Amino acid sequence: MRYISAPWRADYVCRALPAKGGCVFCEAVKSRDDRASAVLYRGRRHIVLLNRYPYTPGHVMIAPRRHVADFVEAGAGERAELADLFQAALRVLGRAYAPHGFNAGMNIGASAGAGVAGHYHLHVVPRWTGDSNFMPLIGATKVFIEDLDQSYRKLRPLFDEEKRRRERAGRPRRRAAAPSR
Repeated sequence: MRYISAPWRADYVCRALPAKGGCVFCEAVKSRDDRASAVLYRGRRHIVLLNRYPYTPGHVMIAPRRHVADFVEAGAGERAELADLFQAALRVLGRAYAPHGFNAGMNIGASAGAGVAGHYHLHVVPRWTGDSNFMPLIGATKVFIEDLDQSYRKLRPLFDEEKRRRERAGRPRRRAAAPSR
């Protein structure tokens, strides 16, 4: 694959690489700086974060807060929240990017292509008709129209709205007072 030179990205790449031996998801969970760790949403059991090596703009991942390699080990609460956050991610990405479709999936284990094999995570990738163009196929080069900072600035407010929506939905509703007799 050929690469297009972008020397202004060197500082970002150096900061983006996880420490040797560390887990990028566990580091993001521990981080107090959501922007630096690319965390868009913190749920009770999961985080939603931007993929630092996206296939397309808006490529996010949903990862559990606890370090667990295999989805088979996820508890009922983790599975339920993952499904809710997957749905929320589809809503947010749909509003932000108006994609024509999505790819979603997990690569569990190194042999399945998992870049971080010790911590399962769900990829959610917005797709557009024709987004597989000649550049990656013939030129072995990917061109991005949006950097991660732009993606973060676009998506974080929408995930914040989603969090408020979820909080409102979780509150018990007040019952109307019974009419006086």
